[in-house]
Amino acid sequence: MEKLMTNFIKNEDGASLAEYGILIALIAAIAIAVVTTLGTKIQAAFQKVVTALN
Repeated sequence: MEKLMTNFIKNEDGASLAEYGILIALIAAIAIAVVTTLGTKIQAAFQKVVTALN
């Protein structure tokens, strides 16, 4: 039983999965922030073009 518990504690497969999950969440958050910022700037640029055409 003690050997089984020692092997269970030393098993790090779940830790790797959690780290990948955190990394994916961080990348997604950065991507959303970039798209939101660039989307606003692109919308402003198109608005200037529309205003200039009118």
